[in-house]
Amino acid sequence: EVQLQASRGGLVQAGGSLRLSCAASGFTSDDYAIGWFRQAPGKEREGVSYISSSDGSTYYADSVKGRFTISIDNARNTVYLQMDSLKPEDTAVYYCAAHDDTIVVLRNAAFYDYWGQGTLVTVSS
Repeated sequence: EVQLQASRGGLVQAGGSLRLSCAASGFTSDDYAIGWFRQAPGKEREGVSYISSSDGSTYYADSVKGRFTISIDNARNTVYLQMDSLKPEDTAVYYCAAHDDTIVVLRNAAFYDYWGQGTLVTVSS
């Protein structure tokens, strides 16, 4: 079974940076999709960014485009989310999720079968 371990989030000032990692294990295939999602207090979960291990294709939500960068270390089965120019509205619990045995970028939470524990990112103004 796929297991995901997200790194600890933290508190950062607006304009600052933070990097999250998601270490995965248990894939049956070398091809998989990883997504980062977030949920702010009182709001619905939203997709932030997605990546395919197959070709490194990525996708970003408009709200983070140009500020966040998703990347993958295939040798370590680890996905990173570099978050720059953070804003208070980026405050949320962030989750990584995975879908095994796929070559495409998955942009819908419904496709993800495995979820890591949430990690809180707080951006102060």
